[in-house]
Amino acid sequence: MAVPTNLKYTAEHEWLLMDGDTATVGITAYAADALGDVVYLDLPAVGATITAGEACGEIESTKSVSDLFAPANGEVTEINQDAVNDPSVLNLDPFERGWLFRMKLAGDVDVLEPAAYESLIAGK
Repeated sequence: MAVPTNLKYTAEHEWLLMDGDTATVGITAYAADALGDVVYLDLPAVGATITAGEACGEIESTKSVSDLFAPANGEVTEINQDAVNDPSVLNLDPFERGWLFRMKLAGDVDVLEPAAYESLIAGK
């Protein structure tokens, strides 16, 4: 499974595309594969303040319901309504069309570099 090198990652299998103090957030292909067919998304509301490591939404698949964890502290500035309308995009294209939300970052972000994330998923 390819791990894009332009992204940062969390141990909870989220990816972040950093652009200054803004980040686009999604789940990795590894997470999407482990979830199975995604059928429903509950994303944080625009304007919501989220805290790193805390649940900020849910992803429901044909296998289970999983919490979506905030990858960093900050405020949600946009959600991907296309993904809410068609959650299967997370399985089809998790690193592009399947992004979940954008956020304005507050403070430091604790993320993994691509090589560290690859090592994490190789150990599973």
